[in-house]
Amino acid sequence: MTKKNLIVGQSGGPTAVINSSLYGVVSEGIAHSDEIGEVYGMVNGIEGFLEDRILNFREALPGEQLDYLKHTPGAYLGSCRYKLPESLEDPVYPLLFEKFEEMNIGWFFYIGGNDSMDTVSKLSRYAAQTGSSIRVIGEPKTIDNDLVHTDHTPGYGSAAKYVASTVREITLDASVYEKKSVTIIEIMGRHAGWLTAASALARKYKGDNPFFIYLPESAFDTEKFLKDVESAFEKNCNVVVCVSEGIHDADGTFICEYDSSVGTDTFGHKMLAGCGKYLENLVRDRLGVKARSVELNVSQRCSASLISAADQKEAVSAGRFGVQAALNGETGKMVSFVRRQAEDGSYQMECGLEDVNLICNEEKEVPAEWITENGSDVSDEFIKYVTPLVQGSVNVPLGEDGLPVFVYRK
Repeated sequence: MTKKNLIVGQSGGPTAVINSSLYGVVSEGIAHSDEIGEVYGMVNGIEGFLEDRILNFREALPGEQLDYLKHTPGAYLGSCRYKLPESLEDPVYPLLFEKFEEMNIGWFFYIGGNDSMDTVSKLSRYAAQTGSSIRVIGEPKTIDNDLVHTDHTPGYGSAAKYVASTVREITLDASVYEKKSVTIIEIMGRHAGWLTAASALARKYKGDNPFFIYLPESAFDTEKFLKDVESAFEKNCNVVVCVSEGIHDADGTFICEYDSSVGTDTFGHKMLAGCGKYLENLVRDRLGVKARSVELNVSQRCSASLISAADQKEAVSAGRFGVQAALNGETGKMVSFVRRQAEDGSYQMECGLEDVNLICNEEKEVPAEWITENGSDVSDEFIKYVTPLVQGSVNVPLGEDGLPVFVYRK
């Protein structure tokens, strides 16, 4: 009998370790050559697959070149934000499965976040409905850390490390003058403040900057914010504030909308940016002090220099575990992370599987009990949660020009 082939794709926003998960899937697939034929990649996700943009990993990244995926940021295969139709009666589904049949695909892997798990759900349900033997597995990915039924997600640890390190650097820069100033740092996070909360790791001692951390899980009051800042000047003339891009008022209006209208992406999500600039102008106008804003933007998800070794290791493990699970007959599942505590009290993580239908289109927020100071800080419990995820560094090889060496799709 001809061996079935494996195909993998990436979707949504990249992370510093999305290619580590890809490495895990591909390397494990190749290692099981007795059961798996070719290992293919979808260029630009399901959208690229529909347009026959496919590569063979044995040809694209032979030998040691595959290892370079583990420290290459971005999405090696390219990404997409293609949303499959809600109705499984749509003609795109038989078209997709005809293509799977033509390529003799037996295993389908999709690395991504919430919307990507929606794709996994629909494909696995269609396969079950039509009696297809294809196994469909979701590999988690998101710096937002907002997937449910998993302790955390690959990509979050590295992004959290970047945020904490950069905020610490900005704090030192902001403290050089003995003159009142406010620095507002805008961090990614539409509805969940996990990444912004990680800025608390930047503090070197209790009472250090950032003085205030505002998450979208709590309503943001501009008047209270101004009072918070003014009172902070009694402790330090240089005040650093970290805010999620998705902070909103009690009525649900995004703070960035106070200043300008925002567009939407292909999934109907508002494209948020600008709350930091709005608050900068507000502080300058109302408090009459020096103010500036810094938007960390895509650097949070593409910094290879600050990859968390723990994050990278777990991302690879998730990829490998998913392949093993699919070979054991699992389908319609997402690989999850289960936190354990060793006998000595240290952090341990194990991979598990969760029904993808319970994950897609849901969002995990920062627990209310981890948000303190009337919505302007995070608790010690959060610090205990996030600290193990940012541990260790990764040695990124440098070229003759002194710059990082990455792999690029030709």
